[in-house]
Amino acid sequence: MKFGVFDHVDASGEALGQHLATRLDLAEVYDQCGLYGYHVAEHHGTPLGHAPSPSVLLSAVSQRTTTLRIGPLVYLLPLYHPLRLIEEICMLDQLSDGRFMLGVGKGVSPFELGFYGADPETAQAHYQETLDCILQGLTSDTLTFNGQHSRFDNVPMTLRPVQQPHPPLWYGAINPESAVWTATNAVNIVTIALAEGGRALTDRYRAEWEKLGRDPAELPLMGISRHVVVADTEGEAKRMAARAYALWRANFVKLWHEAGVDVPFISALYPETWDALEAIGNGFAGTAEQVADYVHAESEAAGVNYFVSWFAFGDLTFEQAARSARLFSRQVIPAFEPNAI
Repeated sequence: MKFGVFDHVDASGEALGQHLATRLDLAEVYDQCGLYGYHVAEHHGTPLGHAPSPSVLLSAVSQRTTTLRIGPLVYLLPLYHPLRLIEEICMLDQLSDGRFMLGVGKGVSPFELGFYGADPETAQAHYQETLDCILQGLTSDTLTFNGQHSRFDNVPMTLRPVQQPHPPLWYGAINPESAVWTATNAVNIVTIALAEGGRALTDRYRAEWEKLGRDPAELPLMGISRHVVVADTEGEAKRMAARAYALWRANFVKLWHEAGVDVPFISALYPETWDALEAIGNGFAGTAEQVADYVHAESEAAGVNYFVSWFAFGDLTFEQAARSARLFSRQVIPAFEPNAI
């Protein structure tokens, strides 16, 4: 069992410069806590994401940390020029001395894709083509590629990542059918699905892995991602979480609400109040002992080997988020196997 952090870098009420500086300070805390990975979302035109260029933030994080693995979850591939992204991936893996995690996806918001002129109807095909091009470029001396969106003829690939043949792939998964591609290609996954959906996904992943004749001991990481607040008392934790979640959720639904679009999966996963979120098991606030019980139960129910906490969201301060992460690392992680990180 390993433990990581997910971060939308959503608006907190701080001025942007201070907001980003706080995230860098928190990344240092996560590193000191010995956490496995720091995953950053990519969003555009919304207060849900104030790191629209994950590479820029992660390049700074790479210089403030020493063991923490870092990466986007995910790069929205239909929005990228493949050559530029290949070069950024190589730079980030070199700057972090081989700690980069390559998260890829097509993006879930049609509004954000539209801001860049990308067609949501063709986003999946565009994503797959861009991924194929990127992986070919990362593993070739020259890139020759003939696709619908990208064409290259004998372009020199002068940069190389530290990790060979390329940094490990990560994917945000919900549908169990995605386990076919991810297992076949040994892709690490993180899901925001509730425990039952997470179990369907991880069961399918394990079945596909076994079908391929691979060693169960070599399974990639399969994670769930949850809002988590740890404090000295249950009351303090729940008060902080309820206030911060209200702001985070308002940012999360903003583009959808402004367009008058009702998306059932949003309400199903992220109801309006923190109490309702806890009631469906999609987040928890409490003492370290209570959080450890929650993490055990969620991990077992979903069949995962990676638990990804959202320690910073809404208007939680640096002190509150840092305290939460430190309590988690000191008192929650040791409740699992001694070498869990």
